[in-house]
Amino acid sequence: MDFTFSDDQLLFQENVRGFFTNEVTPERIRELWQDESGRSDGLWAQLTDLGLTATTVPEDFGGLDMNELDFVLLAQECGYAGLPEPLVDTMLVGVPLLGALEARSDLTGEWLARIAEGQTRLAVGQPGNPLVADAHVAGLLLLPHGDEVHAVPREQVSLVRNESVDPSRQLFRVQWTPTAATRVAEGEQGRALWAATQNRGALGTAAQLLGLAKRMVDLAVDYSFERKQFGKPVGSFQAVKHLMANVAVQIEFAKGPLYRAAYAVAHNLPEQDVQVSHARLACTEAALLAAKNGIQTHGAMGYTWEVDLQIFMKRAWALDKVWGDRGWHKARIREALFSSAVQPGAGNTF
Repeated sequence: MDFTFSDDQLLFQENVRGFFTNEVTPERIRELWQDESGRSDGLWAQLTDLGLTATTVPEDFGGLDMNELDFVLLAQECGYAGLPEPLVDTMLVGVPLLGALEARSDLTGEWLARIAEGQTRLAVGQPGNPLVADAHVAGLLLLPHGDEVHAVPREQVSLVRNESVDPSRQLFRVQWTPTAATRVAEGEQGRALWAATQNRGALGTAAQLLGLAKRMVDLAVDYSFERKQFGKPVGSFQAVKHLMANVAVQIEFAKGPLYRAAYAVAHNLPEQDVQVSHARLACTEAALLAAKNGIQTHGAMGYTWEVDLQIFMKRAWALDKVWGDRGWHKARIREALFSSAVQPGAGNTF
């Protein structure tokens, strides 16, 4: 299996990285913290101009028809930049779920076209999680009710804000009433849709965590060469080098599982559940280690509000609990391994 990305995929990633470097700065993120909505229509319009709101939308509705493997590099850049806007949730989680509602072509056609044009965002509820991210700026909410999928316009719900450890995350408890009019899938179809959504949500979270890990390493390295002790940059000390080297190794080891999982989801392979959980765990461990070692490299400054490290560290802590925590993903891998009746010489592989 070839995990090499094409020149087009890498060029798109490079262009997105350049845009985020110039436009999604720590200063702009801090400004959004002071805004009541925490979101910027102007920034969303810029993402639209760059083509990002059309990435996973089918061509029939004005999109680029990209799949999960195409988008995973862009999701990494969203994590690296600490992008507050719900681009990953909309494009990697919401759009595929909406597009899979074949029985409601009228609904999907209208909303997918609007998403591609940057006119609206999507918010997706997680089964078992009472909080929905970015429900206040979404034009349409895709919400679970048992095995059912409900498509609910924003004006039909009421929201109660819930604070997050990450000031950039906007979380809400959604109060709404399920009706036959909002139900767009149920039964076996509903269960299958939520299972696929769980994988895409975990995949997008893993990609962002990997980007966050890389950003925290870069911040710690830069700081270690600015800060001096005994007349030398602290980054020249072996103990500090080891802290960053350990994270760098974790990041490299996490890339393979992440890209393999993206391929499995994009091609709907039967082993995608295990591969997504593997990627989620590997990327989470890298991000949490980057946060821990980044704080140590910064010293006492690492705990302060003024240092940019906290922007990305808090995002990693928050995403650790999104679309299944580590315990849930470990349990899924364990169940797959021990329920497979592996026999010596039977040719079973994982």
